[in-house]
Amino acid sequence: MFASPLSEKEWRRVCARQTFCVLALRAVQVRYNQRVNSMKKTILLIAGALAGVSASALAKEGGDQSTNGAESWAAGALPPPGNYFLNYAGYWSGDLRNASGNKVDFGNGKRATLNATYDALRWVHVTDSKLLGADYAFHVIVPVVNLSISHPAFGGRDSKLGVGDIVIDPLVLGWHRGDLHTTFGLDIFVPTGSYDKSDPRVSIGSNYWSFEPVLAFSWLPASGWEASAKFMYNIKTKNDDTDYQSGDELHVDWLVGRTLGSWGFGVAGYYLKQTTDDKVDGSRIAAVPDVWSAGRRGQVFAYGPSIKYTTAGHVALIGQWAHETSVENRFGGDKFLFKAIVPF
Repeated sequence: MFASPLSEKEWRRVCARQTFCVLALRAVQVRYNQRVNSMKKTILLIAGALAGVSASALAKEGGDQSTNGAESWAAGALPPPGNYFLNYAGYWSGDLRNASGNKVDFGNGKRATLNATYDALRWVHVTDSKLLGADYAFHVIVPVVNLSISHPAFGGRDSKLGVGDIVIDPLVLGWHRGDLHTTFGLDIFVPTGSYDKSDPRVSIGSNYWSFEPVLAFSWLPASGWEASAKFMYNIKTKNDDTDYQSGDELHVDWLVGRTLGSWGFGVAGYYLKQTTDDKVDGSRIAAVPDVWSAGRRGQVFAYGPSIKYTTAGHVALIGQWAHETSVENRFGGDKFLFKAIVPF
């Protein structure tokens, strides 16, 4: 139990935070009765998480606009000129965890849980043009999300189905140097998803723009072994409806595996670390014991198996499971992903 260091106004803004998909934190009211020298504490709290379940993201996992772990095999290798359709279908579930990685207890064993089913549709066009010695491409991602959150402070579970925050990238550059492939891009997250500042359970969108530089590498030797990593840095703008500024995040998708004929087997996952504090009206969010630390910086590391199969028509089918560990200040659990890459 705890006494809140925040004012009611700040709590309301904290509650409205969206982070791909998106969640936030609700008001804490503490009443002190000096006559009986006891403190009665009633916690109405919603914490934080899913901002955007988008193609690039399901994002706000807890606070994510990008879908962590969406890229694995050949993440840094831009394909030959042409059109490509990618479909990311997944399911993510988890419990709200505090700064110590423990599940947040709202009393009597009641906890906040999140379930999200998503399908992100991505179109990539690789041109015949060259820029800075690289192949030039661009892409767009349209995510469809079914977000379901159960929280004691809001009377249980509610859900929302709709289009999340759309992602566009007008500048994708790909270099190929022997076995090493490198890709650079700048993803732009557009706040197109539905948003309700009074109830994060039904907020699919984040209600703010963000900009994400991307740098990916793939080492693809003739032996069939592969090591790939995609580095992303999500720079968020302020939510003007709540004056809440979510912190920036570094996140990395990674894979180590080997392709044998039409099949590929590997270990894949992701890492996310929030690098700046969450703020309200320019001030850092204060710590709330057993709920979140000062600044409410989130982190997670996930890993699990990944299997790939490539058809005779060069369609790549990928399935993987990621178990989340070292979770702090966000929802954490397990994520399942099925991905299809179809060339035209």
